[in-house]
Amino acid sequence: MDYVATPRPPHDAPYGLHSPPPPPSDPPPPPPPERSLPPEHQPISFTVPSKKPVTPKLSRSPPPLDPAQATKDIPKTEPGTPDQPPPPPLKRSGRTRRSRKEEELAYGRTFPGCGSIHDYDITTKLGEGTFGEVHKAIQKATGKVVALKRILMHNEKEGMPVTALREIKILKALKHPCIINIIDMIVVRGKGSPVSVHMVFPYMDHDLAGLLENERVKLSPSHIKLYMRQLMEGTEYMHRNHILHRDMKAANLLISNDGSLKIADFGLARTFDPSVAIDTASHRRRYTNCVVTRWYRPPELLLGARQYGAEIDIWGIGCVLGEMFTRKPILPGNSDLDQLDKIWRLCGTPNQHTWPDYDALPGCEGVKRFSESYPRRVKHMYESLGKETCDLLDKLLTCNPRERITAAEALDHDYFWTDPLPADPKKWGFAHHSPMIIVYRELTTCFRFTY
Repeated sequence: MDYVATPRPPHDAPYGLHSPPPPPSDPPPPPPPERSLPPEHQPISFTVPSKKPVTPKLSRSPPPLDPAQATKDIPKTEPGTPDQPPPPPLKRSGRTRRSRKEEELAYGRTFPGCGSIHDYDITTKLGEGTFGEVHKAIQKATGKVVALKRILMHNEKEGMPVTALREIKILKALKHPCIINIIDMIVVRGKGSPVSVHMVFPYMDHDLAGLLENERVKLSPSHIKLYMRQLMEGTEYMHRNHILHRDMKAANLLISNDGSLKIADFGLARTFDPSVAIDTASHRRRYTNCVVTRWYRPPELLLGARQYGAEIDIWGIGCVLGEMFTRKPILPGNSDLDQLDKIWRLCGTPNQHTWPDYDALPGCEGVKRFSESYPRRVKHMYESLGKETCDLLDKLLTCNPRERITAAEALDHDYFWTDPLPADPKKWGFAHHSPMIIVYRELTTCFRFTY
């Protein structure tokens, strides 16, 4: 068969293949014989359904499935059947926790540490401070009198104050008879009001500042030794576990009628590194010096020191010891400068011999203008208290923090081992001392309570 030469096919032919068109007068050529193709090359037929106009539906489409339900088996609908309604959403139970009886039935025990406000009968309000308010309550299960400290949240958006979180953490870790302990924690979730957190403490009858303010309350030297020994034991336990109280004062020392003393109000407490020395290099860890109430603040903090340790609590204890005899604060300064001036007048103006490199501290404004040099007069001012008492007070109120006595050394001081010895709480507690208990019962509602 002869073929006629034809021009090159156009470029738009698929893959460049093009066969010459047959002449219009000739009949169409017969179809080529069918060839059997392997199964993987068999042509696939598609059926394209006819398009129909889509009318918009007025009903809202069902909401998307929750991710938690995505793994569940969803029943499939057959074509032509009406759409099934979406499954109802899961409803959260209104009860967030089990009651005490339900816990005991389910687990065989209860879980203390996160109680309910319904477990207590609140009676009276004891006081209010910067970080919380304290109410007197009765625990229904045991009948014990407790104190509920409600944590005040000044900015609800920021959540619980970091000082409250630090206080809870430290008190949960400390276990000592001379340190206040947390009995329970209460979280109250109100519908319209924000969440409120309460700390439950054992109820203490008095605080030391309230006792000293009343002239009818007389403290004998043996009672003062009893309180000082308990204060030193609790402080030594704190410092041994690397905890600073940083607000040691008479108002934070709670006293019960049986003669026991407990250190309270750990809102400014924190852990510390005992290896950090005073006035060391700048790469050492620094703490804030805006701690401790001014009348009980040591001179190194007034001079701007930010590297300190357990010695700042010891200075406050020395102020408390002098206050128990004089019945009023011994260093009541009106400002930081006035506070330093009162310290220099009693403890002597520091120099390079008594306190080396004290002038290297940042200091407060105007402190370098003190030109008058005062001698040390601690023993002269308190010589009437006795030799041992005066010597312990002199070592507690040492301006140089490196030479200040520690709590462990103070417990071995002759003050606690000479007559009169510390009183026995079982014999000389307020609950067994008839002339005193009458006065204390009358003044129970007049004292400030700090937890």
